Amino acid sequence: MKAVFGLGNPGLKHSLARHNVGFQVIDLYRKVNRIRNKGWITGCSLVYRLENLLLVKPMTYMNASGQAVKAIVDQFHIPLENALIVYDDLDLPFGTMRILPGGGAGSHRGVISILSALKDESIPRLRIGIGVEPRPSDTVAYVLGCFTPEEWKRLVPTLRRAGEAVSLFCTEDVNAVMNRFNRT
Repeated sequence: MKAVFGLGNPGLKHSLARHNVGFQVIDLYRKVNRIRNKGWITGCSLVYRLENLLLVKPMTYMNASGQAVKAIVDQFHIPLENALIVYDDLDLPFGTMRILPGGGAGSHRGVISILSALKDESIPRLRIGIGVEPRPSDTVAYVLGCFTPEEWKRLVPTLRRAGEAVSLFCTEDVNAVMNRFNRT
């Protein structure tokens, strides 16, 4: 069993926000792969199941994502190497993507929450860059703000690549995903 956790904030007002890139990857993956099964709420998350894959959208709000991720990992006995967290990253240039096998959280409060709840930094992650230069002085307002139409045009190819990375993660380990997607 593998699980992909797309991080974001629940609710319509957040649906197009920069901070909801993780949710957007889950939604696009479901659309591209024609996954029509209904999700269910368990462990503070909206979960979609497809054979041995769980697509998970934590409903706890970003800064408490750890509670939801830990609940799903524990409930379904998912080894951390079989889990992938997908999230926005202000420290990566806009529209870039980086896959890592683990490590620290940087300044991302959702990832800080997850690593704290799991008491382990070895969970793989797929970071999607939303960073711009110069860096906004009010980073909270920036990440909670919506993408502009121009940003959407630039972001969609990255979201598609992220979906391809998720597909590969379903059948391979994080090293194979890194080897394929971190080169380009």
